[in-house]
Amino acid sequence: MEMVEVTSESELRSIVGSPQPRAANKARPALDPLDREWLAASPFCLIATAGADGSCDVSPKGDPPGFTYVLDDRTVVVPDRPGNKRVDGFRNVLANPHVGLLYLIPGRGDTLRINGRARLISDAPFFDSMVVKRHRPDLALLVEIDEVFYHCSKAFLRSALWKPETWAPDAAPSRATIAQAIERPEATMEELNRYYGPAYAERLYGETA
Repeated sequence: MEMVEVTSESELRSIVGSPQPRAANKARPALDPLDREWLAASPFCLIATAGADGSCDVSPKGDPPGFTYVLDDRTVVVPDRPGNKRVDGFRNVLANPHVGLLYLIPGRGDTLRINGRARLISDAPFFDSMVVKRHRPDLALLVEIDEVFYHCSKAFLRSALWKPETWAPDAAPSRATIAQAIERPEATMEELNRYYGPAYAERLYGETA
């Protein structure tokens, strides 16, 4: 069968149809008190960015619940933590400030989405409110909200993501196996298993094992 490409919005609409008014008009320009409660309960979000050339990146961010600091109803701040120093998303923000954030709560199928314009901040008084395990962030992403809305749970229900009986952590190669095959072929499996073992969690905020 020949592949058929969709190249216009009219073609797209002929396939998927049009949204109901309540879905089309559900985006809001500022946080509601219920949104603040969601952010206070969420330990994880995905941040989507795009560079000036259109190249895209999605970066996961996680911390204890409530890690996103609400500056006001139109502004949220996501602290940065020690990582691999690629800063792909941050480099995108420097060229193109538009970002999309997707907030999850474990066990919940619905998600909170925030779209807006971001800036990188290297210090501010509220950094003192984002200390975790003695780690005060050196950098944070400040997002001025353009729109905020909730997304339904269909994707999570279809995937059965939160059902432990469907979890299969050993279905794919271990992180150590992937690292040796693709990233660090010079390392032994013993070294990599040790690196990604229990001590890995002790280095999340820069502590030494």
